[in-house]
Amino acid sequence: MNARFAGWMFVAPALIVIGLFFLLPVLAGLALSFTDFDIYALADHHNLRVVGLRNYWSLLHTPLFWKSLGNTFYFVLVGVPLSVAASLGAALLLHAKTARFKPFFRTAFFAPVVTTIVAVAVIWRYLFHTRYGMVNSGLSALGIDPIDWLGSPAWSMPTIILFAVWKNFGYNMIIFLAGLQAIPEDLYEAARIDGASTWKQFRHVTLPTLGPILVLVGILTMAGYFQLFAEPYVMTQGGPLQSTESVLYFMYEEGFKWWNLGNASAVAFLLFLIMSACTGGLLWLARRRGAEA
Repeated sequence: MNARFAGWMFVAPALIVIGLFFLLPVLAGLALSFTDFDIYALADHHNLRVVGLRNYWSLLHTPLFWKSLGNTFYFVLVGVPLSVAASLGAALLLHAKTARFKPFFRTAFFAPVVTTIVAVAVIWRYLFHTRYGMVNSGLSALGIDPIDWLGSPAWSMPTIILFAVWKNFGYNMIIFLAGLQAIPEDLYEAARIDGASTWKQFRHVTLPTLGPILVLVGILTMAGYFQLFAEPYVMTQGGPLQSTESVLYFMYEEGFKWWNLGNASAVAFLLFLIMSACTGGLLWLARRRGAEA
């Protein structure tokens, strides 16, 4: 009993902090999602009314919510595979025995992760400027007409995806690099003795060994990409024609532009349910492939 009591005493400060700054806000947000909390209720709590599931029902009949959800899924479905592939590719290059200046490139690849997103987003806005950007200047030198990267509904989201992949791939690269360094060299030596080519070594040794890490990186990246907000907020303000408006950006506008805090809370919990379902599906798929293997 004394040991158990001592254990609870050690974890009590962390539990109190988690309860105050995580559980209570989450429960408060869930409660708000069943009310019509707005600027009038903020001024006088007597104006607050419980509306049940009306906020959720209203969202399901809001075209802009579905458009923002479609934009978010587009960002996730394209951005997550690209980010994972870029991270794994960079890790393989840095893990190669012939690679030189490894400390320098590790630092260079990881630098965007620790750089302020607002600062680099502003720089990317200038790089992809239609008239003065370096990207269009390079295309003009090749005889290609300038592209309105951030002003065209067709190109704005791909540009943001490219920016997000560049900004975040270094974090997953470090995880993959640690996984590659943990693979025993004996496995590669045995594969080479059996006559396996470099591609077959990657397919039958590297990928299966990195399986759990691939699942982890996929879940972390997917959870982060579902929370797309800063990139469109700084680079496009959700435009053009709401082509880059994400669910989180829609929630921000509902809560802090129109002061419909009840609706904003409902958006947050719908996004939570969607993320939970996608994460569960990814874990189920990973377990099924593991069982088949």
